[in-house]
Amino acid sequence: MTETGIGIIVLILLLGLFLTGIELAFAMGILGVLGFAYLVDMPAAMGLMANDFFDALASYGLTVIPLFILMGQIAFNAGIAKRLYDCAHKFLGHIPGGLAMATVAGATAFKAICGSVAATSATFASVAVPEMDRFGYAKKLSTGIVATVGTLGVLLPPSVVLIIFGIITQQSIGRLFLAGILPGLLIAFFFVVVIFGWCKINPALGPKSETYSWGERWKTVPDVLWPIVIFLIIITGMMKGLFTPTEAGSIGAFSVLVLCVLKRNMNFRGYVKSVKESLRTACMVLLLIATSNMLGHFIAVTNIPARLGEWTLALTIPSFLVVIMIFMIYLVGGSFIDDLAFMILATPIFFPIITKLGYDPLWAGIVVALTVCIGSVIPPVAICVFIVRNITKVPMGVIYSGVYPFLFSLVFVVVLIFLFPQIVLFLPNLLMPT
Repeated sequence: MTETGIGIIVLILLLGLFLTGIELAFAMGILGVLGFAYLVDMPAAMGLMANDFFDALASYGLTVIPLFILMGQIAFNAGIAKRLYDCAHKFLGHIPGGLAMATVAGATAFKAICGSVAATSATFASVAVPEMDRFGYAKKLSTGIVATVGTLGVLLPPSVVLIIFGIITQQSIGRLFLAGILPGLLIAFFFVVVIFGWCKINPALGPKSETYSWGERWKTVPDVLWPIVIFLIIITGMMKGLFTPTEAGSIGAFSVLVLCVLKRNMNFRGYVKSVKESLRTACMVLLLIATSNMLGHFIAVTNIPARLGEWTLALTIPSFLVVIMIFMIYLVGGSFIDDLAFMILATPIFFPIITKLGYDPLWAGIVVALTVCIGSVIPPVAICVFIVRNITKVPMGVIYSGVYPFLFSLVFVVVLIFLFPQIVLFLPNLLMPT
């Protein structure tokens, strides 16, 4: 049997192992080592495993992941999102659907210091849904927007997904952060448009809340300014070359910690909890990267990427249809496997094909991130929906009925990016030209 045939069999076995319930990281590591041992030899496979684990756990470049995760966890446990939501509530709550719009505004500001999709959904499920319940909002609107708004964390800096994509593909994390800003803000804008239109058609979905005085509104503004200042320090520092992404992560985490301590929002117990949660998430991501490298080395030996690339380039269909097919694979794969894990698995295979077809690597990264956005709210593996369901106890069917209108916004932004790539490339080319 040829090396390519063996590679295909191993990939089929990988899907079979996943269906048994085994963690994808372990499945990739086991099959990567065994496959490499079969094609080369066992000593080489053992050496490969040791090197890949060492490279993932001792790499200075990968320290950016736990640092940005720590920054988000500190912000999450210190209640910064609650104060951001309170500010948006006071400015927007008096208009129909205003509390749902405030959720979008608060989550967008929160994303400036937290790259976790799960943390955003959990925070606003706890903060925003009870407030919307108090004013008689329909459950499908309140839970639907909370489940969907967490997806902004995939695009808006500091996005853990974009950091990992940049590490896997050797792209500038700073340029990827800039590339995600306009698409992320576009999604937030269309979420607000959907809320406004939906509540205009059916005002009972989102009744008005009380109107606050301008004095009460302005008192909450400083709570928004500090996260934005930290965000600008991180982005500007990377743009100007003042510090690396890893240094940006450490400066961001330290700045958020100091801010929370000075404002008495964080005690030692909260800090320990943030560190524990960050370590748990970071270890999961680093294990995925290490084992995906093992599987990637095996796949490289099988020549599957080269054969797949040759086959793809030989197709007579337009290149944009090939790219659409690839991103559909990301969507389908992410529907059965955790979206982040599938991105780590699939990107080394498909990224070279996309770039060979002439598409910009930054553009490819943002569209991959958008497929992760969509995958996080569509069944069967919809992490944001599961989180909202567990916190609010609202039936899954009700949450999904509220998610679908916002899903159209995500799809519409994907279409816009296909038609107008400069939406992605404008800021990186303007502020961080290569």
